[in-house]
Formats: sequence, C-alpha cells, structure tokens
Amino acid sequence: MRDAKLREIDERSFLRRLNPMLEVYAAAMDPPDVQLPGRQTIMERHASYDGFRALVAERRGALPVLPGPLQGFAYGFHGARGQWWHDVVFQALSDREGPEYAESWLDDAFEVAELHVRPESQGRGLGRALLTALCEGRPERTVVLSTLDRRPDTPARSLYRSVGMTDLLTDFEFPGGGPRYAVMGGALPLPPYEAGSRRP
Repeated sequence: MRDAKLREIDERSFLRRLNPMLEVYAAAMDPPDVQLPGRQTIMERHASYDGFRALVAERRGALPVLPGPLQGFAYGFHGARGQWWHDVVFQALSDREGPEYAESWLDDAFEVAELHVRPESQGRGLGRALLTALCEGRPERTVVLSTLDRRPDTPARSLYRSVGMTDLLTDFEFPGGGPRYAVMGGALPLPPYEAGSRRP
C-alpha cells in the first residue's frame, strides 16, 4: 500500500468526489451503466445520515500536496430505523431468527455502505486498510454490511472474515431483484491485524 494514501473526507468533499468514486465503483462492480445514476442518488442521500464517515485512497502524486487518482473509497454511517437497507435487513433477520436477534446486530450498528478498490490495486491490503480506518474509534457496538454472495471465498468475503465478521444472511435477494448478497456482521472494535496472516 506504499503507492496509496488514505484520507478521511467530510460530507462536502465526499459530494465533490462522487464522479471519481463512481468510476471506482463501476470498475470494481461492473454494473450496468443504467444503474449508475441511481447509485449516485443513493450515495448523495447517505452523506446526510447521522454518523457519516468516508475515506478515500489516493495514488501518491509527485508532490505530496497534490492528490492522485482515486484507487479506492469506503464510507458508512450509523444505522437507524427508516433507512432502506437497515429496515430490509432487520425484517429478514427477524423473520429467520427473531426480532431479538435482529436487534442484537442492528440496534447499535455502524453500516458500511460501500467499500471498493480498483481491480488493478486489489490484493495489496488496501481494502483492509480502508475497512480498519473506517471502523477505528466508532462508538457503535457492531459493524454490518452486505457483499455479493457469488461464492464464500471471494477476496471480499475473506477480508471481512479475517476481521471477525460472520454471515448473518446468505443467498439473500434484496427487494427489486438483482444478484444475491451475503449480509455480514462483527463486533466493534475490530481485532488488530496479525502480522504474517494473509492480507486480503
């Protein structure tokens, strides 16, 4: 990760960087082009949520004062009733395991909404660095997120498991159709990275 620098940005800077972040999202997720305007609207709305935090990973430029091209980004916020993802997942967990189980994961949760790294920059520990920095010092009791459920050993799933996160839902289809997701959760603070272990 020597060629990238993490930077925490505020809501205003986040909104100014939406286009380069959407470029990273498109490179990492390869969604249909028609979905990108909707994703932009969602990200704009997320920036107004309580407890919002965002980080970007920029390529180090020739001059330290000049940010380089965006290599990755991550953001999240405090989950609450009335938020679409929160309510959908809460209902699914309640249906499968009961409302107490859902509350144990979601009543005081930091929800990681997006974490993406350009494909050419993956495998260097950048995703782990973004996740660790994003969750550092958070006041919530748990961290939760959803990730594509293509198979259980994807780099993303391996990364989340390496910091103690477990599957809460698998093969889950959000309302409106689309690919299947796994919903994962873990306790905060995240455990420290152990030197010598594999770096997803």
